Amino acid sequence: MSRKVTDKAVGDRPVRRVKTIIIGGGFSGLGLAIRLSQQGRNDFLVLERGGDVGGTWRDNTYPGAACDVPSHLYSYSFALNPDWSRSFSRQGEIQQYIQGVAKKYQVYDKHIFDCDVTSARWNNDTARWEVESTQGSFVAETVVSAVGALCEPALPDIKGINDFQGETFHSARWNHDADLAGKRVAIIGTGASSIQIVPAIADKVAHLDVYQRTAPWLLPRLDRPYTKLERLAFKHVPGFQRLSRAAIYAARETQVVGLAKLPALMGAFELIAKAKLRAEVRDPELRAKVTPNFRIGCKRMLISNNYYPAISRDNVDVVTDGIAEVRANSIVTQDGTEREIDALIVATGFHVTDSPTYETIAGRDGRTLSEVFDEIGQQAYKGATIANFPNMFFLLGPNVGLGHTSMVYMIESQLNYVADALATVDKLGLQTVEVRRDVQDEFNKDLQRKLSKSVWLNGGCASWYLDKHGNNTTLWPDFTFEFRRLTRSFDVDAYQTTNQSKADLKVGAPQ
Repeated sequence: MSRKVTDKAVGDRPVRRVKTIIIGGGFSGLGLAIRLSQQGRNDFLVLERGGDVGGTWRDNTYPGAACDVPSHLYSYSFALNPDWSRSFSRQGEIQQYIQGVAKKYQVYDKHIFDCDVTSARWNNDTARWEVESTQGSFVAETVVSAVGALCEPALPDIKGINDFQGETFHSARWNHDADLAGKRVAIIGTGASSIQIVPAIADKVAHLDVYQRTAPWLLPRLDRPYTKLERLAFKHVPGFQRLSRAAIYAARETQVVGLAKLPALMGAFELIAKAKLRAEVRDPELRAKVTPNFRIGCKRMLISNNYYPAISRDNVDVVTDGIAEVRANSIVTQDGTEREIDALIVATGFHVTDSPTYETIAGRDGRTLSEVFDEIGQQAYKGATIANFPNMFFLLGPNVGLGHTSMVYMIESQLNYVADALATVDKLGLQTVEVRRDVQDEFNKDLQRKLSKSVWLNGGCASWYLDKHGNNTTLWPDFTFEFRRLTRSFDVDAYQTTNQSKADLKVGAPQ
């Protein structure tokens, strides 16, 4: 690996100087590493806290883990995979694909693994980012945060949960050494991970309690293995795979009308989900428990063919009473019922709008990202830049998430923007770029105006899409091709800049 080493230090530690640091080696960080390499910009490093590329697909190895976006769309446009085994890929196959792409484009040696970034602070005097990590200190002209939204497990605040004496772990940190066969198991949560885990373990455990706070809407999972003929066509028939990908994209994109613009149109999806529920849950009492009380799409729409059959088993109970406390070997619900268990699985999602990583990034005025978001809410400009954080870019930043199609499409859109920003900085001889606060405010005002019409704010639910201010700071409220248009090139006029001879950022009047 090519690394520039100096004798200078941040504090007492030797520092490595590099032009660009990318934090995170998942789909977005890897994609940017490849893009920079293709542009001949090789003075960069990817700092990855895990032991390999892959991000969430490396970490989430729980039984049944799979993608809910069709395989041919959930991949880089520049690295199509004709060898997908089925229409919806499982975790292991996706991770192998990501590893294969990293090898093909020869960027493994640009990664430093097992490197947890503990702080990133902007130095006004040097106009550089000072980055501390478990693998040493770094100084960089630019930092790109490629930390995904689904990376920091959220643990429930339940009395006594730390006193449980049996096996306990979060779904994103699955303990494969734990033998659940013949055990009494409880799982807290009924989100995307849980509905995959429950069917995978229900026939192996002695008894399974599924603790449900809110019933999710489920749609059919149109999953099947690809035939040998199809795979040959994907590989050898010119344009066939791209045509299939385009058809999947177009079909998924039609959902935007109902999700973001006319929520009443989601009624068609609700009819499909209700018919599925009636057909697969025959017990009226259980069906009433798992019938959602909000409009479909307000929370993440889930797809499964085996969740309802799994919870209908004699050895599975869906518990809708709230949890009062966890004891050494049991869970007690608010109605006083105590259920003994041997193992506890926590499937309560992730810190999305309150990621702990926000506390480690300090900007121009010394405030952390967490402090800035606490004041103004989680917001950015085009999901990529935030006022007060010069020379910092975000991949998968605020309001870039989706509820209907592939995040890889959004990632590639952001790669266009960030790569062009770095090229523009070099071309114009700029030392700093920082999005103007008025531009950021106007952009977010328009976002919230669009979101006010969406099912996410008019569907009768509370979800992890919303921050503590009640704003949806997670999802993009328009067609994804519109986001692609907005991020096609870097709009330097939206930024305050300084050139190489003037290190101090001029704050105040927009230019």
